[in-house]
Amino acid sequence: MQSPVKRVYFDKFVFDVWENVYDPSEDSFLFAENLSVKLGERVLDVGTGCGILGVVAAEKAASVLAIDLNPFAVRCAQKNSLLNNVKSKMAFLQTDLLAALEKNAKFDLILFNAPYLPSAEHEATSWTGRSWAGGANGRQVIDRYIPQIQTRLTTSMRVLLMQSTLANVEETLRKFEVYGLRAKILAQRKLPFFETLTLIEANQA
Repeated sequence: MQSPVKRVYFDKFVFDVWENVYDPSEDSFLFAENLSVKLGERVLDVGTGCGILGVVAAEKAASVLAIDLNPFAVRCAQKNSLLNNVKSKMAFLQTDLLAALEKNAKFDLILFNAPYLPSAEHEATSWTGRSWAGGANGRQVIDRYIPQIQTRLTTSMRVLLMQSTLANVEETLRKFEVYGLRAKILAQRKLPFFETLTLIEANQA
């Protein structure tokens, strides 16, 4: 069995972070602080990592499907669901974005702390690199993701997407609009070196 390399705390929750799994950082905590889940919602946690958002969401959600391309992350998140006593509400799947989901699977709330940092090609070759590397302009994964969510949403759905101003927030707002979703900035946090973390909320226009 793989051993955790770090233990992370958020509110009353605790998370073991394994080797090859994204270590929750300021973006994860900003997202979790602004995560509002309604009782009984069906939640999809895209790029779950260690499971921090999915586990927090599971406290109120009816169900949470936590997905990740990284097989180490999927297993790590599953262990953390057990550690936080929400395993009965959660399911886990290894997939590239939404590719492996059933065609009729729909959700009330979709979460994604996207890989958004501009990066060179070689920086996305490791599992941890893929969790943050967004290609030359930081938008490689974001631009693949937005077109995939349109058919996955209920009429009252919401989408929450975390990115950085380094990956052109205005372009993300525009892309949501192209696919019939009304988007706004929900929360921001300034970081050094001219970067601002930005949590975007989108819903049916």
